Amino acid sequence: MSKTAIIDYGVGNLFSLSSSLRYLGNEAVVTRDAKEIRRAARIILPGVGAFGDAADKLAATGLIPVLHEQVAAGKPLLGICLGMQLLFEKSYEFGEHRGLGFLPGSVCPMEPDLAALGVNLKIPHMGWNALKIYHPDCPILKHTQEGAFVYFVHSFYAKDCAEAVAADAEYGVRVPAVVARGNVYGCQFHPEKSGQVGLAILRAFAELEGQA
Repeated sequence: MSKTAIIDYGVGNLFSLSSSLRYLGNEAVVTRDAKEIRRAARIILPGVGAFGDAADKLAATGLIPVLHEQVAAGKPLLGICLGMQLLFEKSYEFGEHRGLGFLPGSVCPMEPDLAALGVNLKIPHMGWNALKIYHPDCPILKHTQEGAFVYFVHSFYAKDCAEAVAADAEYGVRVPAVVARGNVYGCQFHPEKSGQVGLAILRAFAELEGQA
């Protein structure tokens, strides 16, 4: 079975993610070693916490050029939660921060947008929401049905990224939930905390093989 590299840069829920992949029969390695990442068939970029701090920690590993190299070579990359947000051009979380730029769009706070609409919902958005699927042909959604519930924990969300949205969810605003562009994918929710639906998404990703 081909290997999945999970990037360890100090801000991810690595144990449950690697356990989920191993449960699915996919060999997973948690690593910050560039050689290990290059040998893997696919890459996962997890993340929890603040965008700026995570971006700094990722930069400190020296792996950003490796990620760009591997994506350019055709290797599948999946960002999860904050890892998905890092795939975009920039974030406005406690200032303005540069992202990896794999996807068009910006990461913005949900609270002002909810307030502008007169919607009184708790932030962070924490809980189960149904997926509205726009692109059922998206490779990581091939085992997922319309209306499937997944688990979110976040206060910021991606905007100005309509061309990349494969599925979204409603929480006062439309929250991009699954994004895809070429061999780059992202989940705003936590598939490793989303039961059988999340496992189905991880299984679909584990079935992808890159050109690298």
